[in-house]
Amino acid sequence: MTHPRAAVHELVAPVAEGLQRVNDILRAQLSEDSAAVRDMTDHVGRFQGKQLRAALVLLSGEATGNSTDEHAAVAAIVEMIHLATLVHDDILDGALVRRRVACINQRWDNQVAVLLGDFLYARAFALSTELSSRLCSRVLAETTRRLCVGEIEQSARRYDFELEQAAYEAVSGAKTASLYSAGCELGARYPGGNEELGRDLAAFGWNLGLAFQIVDDCLDVVGSQDVVGKTLGQDVEDGKVTLPVLFTYGRADEALRAEIRDVFTRPGLERRAERLRAACDLGPGVEYAMARARALIDEAKARIAGLSESRAKQAMGAIAEFVLTRNW
Repeated sequence: MTHPRAAVHELVAPVAEGLQRVNDILRAQLSEDSAAVRDMTDHVGRFQGKQLRAALVLLSGEATGNSTDEHAAVAAIVEMIHLATLVHDDILDGALVRRRVACINQRWDNQVAVLLGDFLYARAFALSTELSSRLCSRVLAETTRRLCVGEIEQSARRYDFELEQAAYEAVSGAKTASLYSAGCELGARYPGGNEELGRDLAAFGWNLGLAFQIVDDCLDVVGSQDVVGKTLGQDVEDGKVTLPVLFTYGRADEALRAEIRDVFTRPGLERRAERLRAACDLGPGVEYAMARARALIDEAKARIAGLSESRAKQAMGAIAEFVLTRNW
């Protein structure tokens, strides 16, 4: 049986050489004279995982015939922004483990983790200023704003069991899909090419990224931490009402709704996700959420259907399908 990580390696094979350049750039950018900082950047380097965002920058460039010598740097910038969001997300979530190693906030503390996230953002935008076009800086500055707004909105909507699906998708899209969208757009447009093609690839990335987040939300409530490799159940612990829970709550009677609210809100309660699974059948909610993710992936693939056939285009379609079937 093919190991899932090996399968990802095969998916991005058309841009394997480009990803090697991305990793070379990342190592150079994360290098620092301070031994304390080096210790942390070496540790956070183990969070890189699938590197789908970086791969999609390169694949979008190849699939649209827009690949340049600077695309590897653009992909590295996207990856550094992603790493910064992971560090900050783990602080917000109080997460313990990511990629089967201790989160920065656990290995060190929240204060140092905040500074490391800021360091990564600074490195990313410093590198963007060295590129020949300002398009990368402009797109990713706006994307980072959207990421922050998404996180703030999500925090403001904790324990909101009346949240509409459109609002859930807007928040989830801002905090996750926006970086996928920006990476694909930059792959297709950088340093300033076809705007219509850029919009199509941005839409591909948005739909793929939103589907990725919905699958993540399903894994958080029913996944296996040993398989996923990071702390699960954090959404319930933090009061985030995600799509599978919204669906379940919306179709529950008042007694069950009260029980679900109690699991989320009762002070001092331990193992909230486990208690939620015991209180209600999340299966239909997960099934509904996964059907929505399926529809988003179909929309994403339709956005690239008109591109000329190539290994890169095929890889993008395969990555879209992987998002639905992944369990980590």
